[in-house]
Amino acid sequence: MTTRTQRSRLLAAGVVAASVSLVLTGCSSSKSDGGGAPNASATVNEVKADPKLASLVPEDVKSAGKIVVGADASYAPDEFKDDSGKIIGMDVDLANAIAAKLGLKAEVQDSGFTAIIPGIQSNKFQLGMSSFTDNKEREQIVDMVTYFNSGSAVAVKKGNPEKVDPKDLCGKKIAVQTGTTQADEIKDTRDPDCPKAGKPGIPNGGDKFDLQTDVTNAVVSGRDQAMMADSQVIDYAIKQSGGQLEKVGETYGTAPYGVALAKGSKLTPAVQGAVQSLIDDGTYKQILTKWGVEAGAISTSAVNGAVS
Repeated sequence: MTTRTQRSRLLAAGVVAASVSLVLTGCSSSKSDGGGAPNASATVNEVKADPKLASLVPEDVKSAGKIVVGADASYAPDEFKDDSGKIIGMDVDLANAIAAKLGLKAEVQDSGFTAIIPGIQSNKFQLGMSSFTDNKEREQIVDMVTYFNSGSAVAVKKGNPEKVDPKDLCGKKIAVQTGTTQADEIKDTRDPDCPKAGKPGIPNGGDKFDLQTDVTNAVVSGRDQAMMADSQVIDYAIKQSGGQLEKVGETYGTAPYGVALAKGSKLTPAVQGAVQSLIDDGTYKQILTKWGVEAGAISTSAVNGAVS
């Protein structure tokens, strides 16, 4: 599966104002799941380098003085662009903090979601931080350092005028981001199960978009009847939509997010140690609270800790 599970951007700030005045999207949990309101201006403690962790950084990375991080900046509140075009979000703040722990700087570059892992394999990026769900399939090709828990959720227009049942999406037009866990869920289980139950399938196997913001817009505009995304992304979209969207059903399929690195990378132990140090010193919690996604906090980071 792919989750970003994924992500124009309100534009940037997370809200698209058109005749369908709406907003961007991300994936964790809503207020009902324990997340607070995001506050992008909130301050986070300065992160100082940890000499022991910095000593684990490979010489070529150390000499460059930076780690290049790939992120699909259309997935608020995890990674998206503000009104000035700057990439911000939970993953961006965590990437900066990880780099600082290692005595480095993070250079976050916008990339198509499905191009990030190939970019890691070709050494264009040292890290991928783009709401990647850590799963066994991904662990075959990259290392994953866990740092967050997220599930999947379904959202519809306020009042659920199409009477969408999140447990039975057969025959419904469902918007989803290409390459995400949710796109795989439709392809692998949701759509194939419909004819088995004597029901019509999901049209086109889901209405797929490259950007999560376009997924959100498809529901707000009425093009599609529902959208599937990571839970915190759904929650953020709802908060930003001005009452135009609502979540139906509960968050399900919770799994860890992972920082993606080249398979067997010598940088992997350093990144895992940095994540754990940020958890232990409280910086991690500050960052998650800043973006209203503290419900997805973990207490222990692992290398290749996929649950399925």
